[in-house]
Amino acid sequence: MDCKTNVMRLLDQKKISYDDYCYADTDAISGIDVAEVLGQNPARVFKTLVTVSKTGQHYVFVISVQKELDLKRAAASVGEKSVRMLPAKELLPLTGYVHGGCSPIGMKKNFLTVLDVSAQAFESIIFSAGKVGYQVELALADLAKVVPHKLAAISME
Repeated sequence: MDCKTNVMRLLDQKKISYDDYCYADTDAISGIDVAEVLGQNPARVFKTLVTVSKTGQHYVFVISVQKELDLKRAAASVGEKSVRMLPAKELLPLTGYVHGGCSPIGMKKNFLTVLDVSAQAFESIIFSAGKVGYQVELALADLAKVVPHKLAAISME
């Protein structure tokens, strides 16, 4: 079985180093479960959320699995009055990823991406490698090389 995902191939192509993790043979469903299975601090395991504004613009927000997206703060960070979560059925056609396997790297289109400021507490963070059961750990400086993003306080406990 090929354990390389498209995200990993993209990172390889750009010669960006990363660590990869596989938990495909587990029952881990939530981000907290994934962190536990990987033996990692949940504060540095991140999830990728896609939203849509009233104007139809799509935005990507990356926050710790321990937290929830603050929709008001998220909207303000991208200059919108409001955003809502993208319905799960629209995720695959829009991004190329399924729910639970969405990565900020390698989406079909480039969307404005916002990383929660809590990530700055770590040298590297862990997030989906673009397929359920696979994660990558990437230095924040390297993430910026593949996904231009801004930092903002967009999460709540």
